[in-house]
Amino acid sequence: MLEVDKNTFEAEVLQAPGKVVVDFYGDGCVPCAALMPHVHEFAEKYGATLKFCALNTTKARRLAISQKILGLPVIAVYENGEMIDSCVKDDATPENVEAMIKKYA
Repeated sequence: MLEVDKNTFEAEVLQAPGKVVVDFYGDGCVPCAALMPHVHEFAEKYGATLKFCALNTTKARRLAISQKILGLPVIAVYENGEMIDSCVKDDATPENVEAMIKKYA
């Protein structure tokens, strides 16, 4: 699981070949913290076919807003620099996130 920031997001996510799963989380976000171990597990399980990154939106607010991340947690799938799918807030359950990842793995 690669930790990205506002300086590396474009190169690691928007310009990356293939599909990239991004875990947008924030400091003090309890649902984010609860979801994170599952996302790390999915990264191990599906990491051969998908790239996994995490972005702390607390340290990259402008970037998060530019990506239309307005609530947390958000697990998003990017391809060719565009967000093609996401699980947001209450929909970001481990089951829903894994189902979304399986569509692209």
